[in-house]
Amino acid sequence: MREQLLAAEKVKAIDWRDGKLHLLDQRRLPFEETWLAYDSAAGVAEAIRTMVVRGAPAIGISAAYGVVLGARARLANGGDWRAALEEDFSVLAESRPTAVNLFWALNRMRERLERLKDGETPLAALEAEAVAIHESDREANLTMAQYGAELIRKHQGNPQNILTHCNTGALATGGFGTALGVIRAAWLNGLVERVYADETRPWLQGARLTAWELAGEGVPVSLNADAAAAHLMKTQGITWVIVGADRITANGDVANKIGTYQLAVSAMHHGVRFMVVAPSSTIDMNLESGDDIPIEERAGSELLEVGGQRVAAEVQAVNPVFDVTPADLIDVIVTERGVVERPDTAKMAQLMCRKRLH
Repeated sequence: MREQLLAAEKVKAIDWRDGKLHLLDQRRLPFEETWLAYDSAAGVAEAIRTMVVRGAPAIGISAAYGVVLGARARLANGGDWRAALEEDFSVLAESRPTAVNLFWALNRMRERLERLKDGETPLAALEAEAVAIHESDREANLTMAQYGAELIRKHQGNPQNILTHCNTGALATGGFGTALGVIRAAWLNGLVERVYADETRPWLQGARLTAWELAGEGVPVSLNADAAAAHLMKTQGITWVIVGADRITANGDVANKIGTYQLAVSAMHHGVRFMVVAPSSTIDMNLESGDDIPIEERAGSELLEVGGQRVAAEVQAVNPVFDVTPADLIDVIVTERGVVERPDTAKMAQLMCRKRLH
């Protein structure tokens, strides 16, 4: 199936070339495909903060390249470049608080820095590490897509209706996608009748990005308001809800885009299976449960305005952009290391002891 998936790759959001990080500006999709080039760590951090690039794996990859750009500038300035580079690590780390892939990638870049040998070129070593992070995410995507599609086949082999939330495709990763990668693989194998995509307020990642990706590949997709999801589970024969994750804790709790928690509650009520798809870099074994995850709150204007035009009454707005789904509402977590059904602390620990496939 791997070659089939590779042949189906059409969209990418991250490109490292000519010594710069090029990012597809996801704020402008689906109406305009604009690439922005970055040559500094601060610029990459701003791109992450302002949602030019989003999706936990893509944020981590971008941050790794941001370290390379920072190192190049610090080395050119001379002096204690390692100490100066810590400022870039801090700026990148502060760009988004919830997605653990960001911190995982930064830690991996710092560890590579610490392993530099005498005579080794620092910039070349850091660039090679960032490229390796990017390529390993692409391979992980392909592996997860195959695992997830096989689960769909196993539990119900005929074409099915699937519901997804936010965007977890090629735009959110370094390759084929996480949750949307599974859905794309299932479609290629004749296992999908229709995909229902939550619009995903307030940034409309489902409406602007997921629907765009799926429609571009000819996958039957219907867009729905987030609040319609439970009704669709009841009336449209949906068999799976498949979502990504921004952080998974040691007990299997999952932080994901706001609205995921209520999907899991509705799925359990309606007997719909609930799948989370994420690389092992999303798993934070340092946090015992979802209660420990920092939840990002963004400006209330994102709810009160549309395109800069106010559409709400003169009130305050609360705008948490992630929520936490308890492990006991999750049927299966799919990673490149393997699959965990009915996750708990023991099963998550066992998963993380497995050898990394890529």
